[in-house]
Parts: sequence; C-alpha cells; structure tokens
Amino acid sequence: MFEKIERLHFANLPTPIETADRLAQHLGLKQILIKRDDLTGLALGGNKARKLEFELAQVVKMGYDTIVTVGGQQSNHARMTAAAARKLGLEVVLVLGGKDFNEFKGNLLLDVFFGAEIHYINGSDEDEDLETLQFAVCEELKKEGKNPYALPLGGSTPHGTLGYVKAMEELAGQLHDDKVHIFTPVGSCGTLAGCVLGASLFLPNAEVTGISVSRTVADITRRTKVLAAQTAALLGLEPAFADVKFTVYDCYHEEYAKHIKIAMDAAETCARLEGMILDQVYTGKAMAGLFDLAKREVLRKDSTVLFIHTGGMPEIFADTINIPDYPKCTKYTPDAVRKMKR
Repeated sequence: MFEKIERLHFANLPTPIETADRLAQHLGLKQILIKRDDLTGLALGGNKARKLEFELAQVVKMGYDTIVTVGGQQSNHARMTAAAARKLGLEVVLVLGGKDFNEFKGNLLLDVFFGAEIHYINGSDEDEDLETLQFAVCEELKKEGKNPYALPLGGSTPHGTLGYVKAMEELAGQLHDDKVHIFTPVGSCGTLAGCVLGASLFLPNAEVTGISVSRTVADITRRTKVLAAQTAALLGLEPAFADVKFTVYDCYHEEYAKHIKIAMDAAETCARLEGMILDQVYTGKAMAGLFDLAKREVLRKDSTVLFIHTGGMPEIFADTINIPDYPKCTKYTPDAVRKMKR
C-alpha cells in the first residue's frame, strides 16, 4: 500500500506503548495505554516527525530549496520542520503568530538554534493572517531566485496524513487486542485524519476520539473528513475507507495556546501518578478531556484507552513558576544550615 509513496526517515520507530495503571485506577477505567510519540526523536520528538517523513519527501522530489511554514509562537510543527529542513540541507522560513514576542524560549529558542528565518505577527495567530503573510514571504523569495514550498499549518496535507495511517499499522502490530478507544489531541486535523483512516484499515474494532485544542466540532469534523478522503485517494482506496465514524469534543480548547486550569490540573495529576510529562497546549488539554469523559461516565468502565502522546516538551520551558508560589519549596540561609546539628 505504501510501497510506491516516497518517504524519508526522521523518526525512531516504532514508538513504545506504556501502561498507566495508577492513572487508570484513578479514573476508574480498565486500562490506559500511552503511545509515546513524544519519543520519535527529531528535535526533542513529537507527532510531526511522522508527517514530515512523507511530506518532505515530496519537497525533495520536486526540487524545492526553501520551506516556508506557519504556526503559533510556540509551534511544535515549526520547530520540527526547521530541524528536518536542516537535515536535508534546505533553508527554512517560519511565519509565526501570537502575543508578546519578547523572548526566545521554548520552541522559539530552538527555532533560533536551527537558524530559521522568522516572520511574526505580533497580536494574531489566525489561520488567514498567517497564510496571507506566508504567501507574501514566498513571493519575495521567488523574486530572490529561491524555489519555496509553502507547507500548511501542522503539515496537515494528504501526504502528511499518511504518517498517522502508517502509525495505525504500527499500532496494530503492537496490540494484542484492537478493541481500544484511541484518544488524540487535535489542532490542524492531520493526526486525527490519519488515525481515522488508519484505524479503518488496520484496527477495525477501535474507536477514535479527538479532543480539540483550537477548533469547533463542526470545523474539525469537516477538515478531518476531507483530509481522510484525500489521503484514501492518494493510497488508491475506495472513499468508503475514509467514511468512518469518529468523535470530537471541543469543550476544552478555549483560546489556542492559552493555559487553562483543567489542562494544568490534568498534567499535574499525570506527573504525580505516572511521572508523565504533558504540555499545556495539546496533550494537557486532551488529557483533561479524557478525565472529564471518564468522570461523566461517557467512557465505559471496561474501556481500554490508548492515548497518543504527541509531544510538545519544549513548550513547557516557555513558562516559569515563581519560587514563592510553590508550597513545597523551603528556603534556608547558609548561616541557618551551618547552625544545624549533624
């Protein structure tokens, strides 16, 4: 099925599956499995490595010399695209949006390490604004004699979506029973579309649910169906393979990249029960959604949940906590310590 489709290799695959028994007990579920796609390896890892393997193969094939992509200020996709471009000897330009572009930290600091040229919109991360600036940047590059490729938000193209169709094939080889409920964060919809199409091919008894971080149910449903159908056509499959049921919840996203309490609480719970690190933009919000569905018993108690950990580790280091705000931190002076008896 994939033999005739060009592919590069950036990711360390297969990524492992870990059990989260203490978390499952906490939520009253039969079993929780974590698919560790944060361990793909490219530039600190994440789900985008799978998508870039297929998408950038087309860039190389078509002879482009510069990649121009878009994202938020702390975009994981931008960071991993910059790293992949450098591995291929390509130039990379990032068109980013957000608020308060004052410091280079987290993903943005890594973008600088990779030597990316950065154009930013200080005050907006709306798709239309980013795409308008992306087009303008590409036109300027063409005038300079460059051959730029405009890579869409999140790498969510039919070729990029193949990365998660392939991931479902990988997952099918790792599971003893395909009766699982797959959860994934959803932003630009490529990962969800790949999971939906891939599950229909390789995990026929699986359920797929996406938790939105930035869009409504209607928008995600439409985008996911379109991407799944386009990707099915790319593989030479009948449209029926892409026309499968999936579920989307959008009540956890609020504003993209805005840290919300339920996401922070879910991330803290996972850290303290499982030693698992989640970010606040994607995986924390998706886990908060899972917590809520379990609490409201929308999920059956006998469910085996498989949560796709999509990465996002550098985003965590874009934030700080003031030492006085952490109650388990006790301050001493050198003199006080020297007076202590041993």
